[in-house]
Amino acid sequence: MSTIIAIQGIKGSFHHQVAQEYFGNEVEVDECLSFDKLIDSVLSGKSDQAVMAIENSIAGPIIPNYALIDKNNLHIIGEHYLDIHQNLMGLKGQKIKDILEVHSHPMALLQCMEFLKKYPKIKLVEDKDTAETARRIQKKQLSGIAAIASKTAAEMYDLEIIAPEIQTINNNMTRFVIIKKENSFVPKDEINRASIKFELDHKRGSLAAVLNVMSDCKLNLTKIQSLPKIETPWKYSFFVDVTFDKYEDYAKAKSLMEIMAEYFKVLGEYKNTKPSPLAPEGGIMEQ
Repeated sequence: MSTIIAIQGIKGSFHHQVAQEYFGNEVEVDECLSFDKLIDSVLSGKSDQAVMAIENSIAGPIIPNYALIDKNNLHIIGEHYLDIHQNLMGLKGQKIKDILEVHSHPMALLQCMEFLKKYPKIKLVEDKDTAETARRIQKKQLSGIAAIASKTAAEMYDLEIIAPEIQTINNNMTRFVIIKKENSFVPKDEINRASIKFELDHKRGSLAAVLNVMSDCKLNLTKIQSLPKIETPWKYSFFVDVTFDKYEDYAKAKSLMEIMAEYFKVLGEYKNTKPSPLAPEGGIMEQ
């Protein structure tokens, strides 16, 4: 029985590309047009694992996705980085002068805004998914409408790339996490990254004390983000990613933070796969 992986979007999306690169080209996917549906797919058992965008080097972290993982007690068991290349595409034979509207996910539009500003008469329309937009243009033969999506989507849905590589910043990378209901027990000697959540007493120096523990235990803080607790005004949860060379250093820091925090939770302990020291460590997605 094959493993089914939930993705946000449809085949040809960046999530689909990550699923293929991480699990192999023949991977079977469950296409979900929202992150809520992706979570439901995992919780219901329809899919075994899921690929979820968590941060982008340009747009920053997708904090609602951290909250979804936390709220549903899912586990981060791995990660994958993907260079994002955006392309303007439409029906074959169309030129940029023929395009009246560009449809795509809002993050794709945002990442290509410098290019789009050159054509102020073109209307920008936000959509749920890059690849789904490309598929709809082909299915309904929508002339005058272009999509922003991956090269794979253009090939899969038989569209012509009108303008390639239109992203404003070429070094545009998205980090995706692999999630599942059960924790994956990676050997400790392979674990060098962790995602954690904690809440602190509202008093002076409490956050600084926790950060000092991380530093003293040789942890590299790669991201920290606060999220307000809706049920408790002016109180915040902190979502933190750390990397480390030795699991023992992290284990020591974790034991101390569990004592210092009012609430402490590990979202995942896994292998850091960041491709290069020069790769940006940042925040949101593109689909």
